[in-house]
Amino acid sequence: MTQAPAEAMMARDRASRALGMVVVQSEPGAATVRMLVRDDMLNGFDVTHGGFVFALADTAFAIACNEDERITLAAGADIVFLAPTTSGQTLTATARVRARSGRTGVYDVTVTDDDGRPVAEFRGRSHTTTRTA
Repeated sequence: MTQAPAEAMMARDRASRALGMVVVQSEPGAATVRMLVRDDMLNGFDVTHGGFVFALADTAFAIACNEDERITLAAGADIVFLAPTTSGQTLTATARVRARSGRTGVYDVTVTDDDGRPVAEFRGRSHTTTRTA
């Protein structure tokens, strides 16, 4: 995926934009996306709500698996939370393709904090449709 398709996809992605996500890097099978954790992203324990961490990883996954004009969607995903984060921290999600076969793929995404420590590991399974963007 060149930068232009990633930018076009993100321009249409209202959810990621509303969360302040920024694409740092994108290429076929890989992407890096950052997000600053805001106060309104904290749960009742003053740590980042897991849904926001998942959303960041899912966005990096989506960019990594949409390599061409065909629309690729998530067929499933799992996440393991390793460490808490809080308001003011910048999270970085780095996605990489692990395997592709036909119209399916497996992608791993590591989410790190400001110090580069892993805070979550995400594995996404993709399905490439016959639709085009």
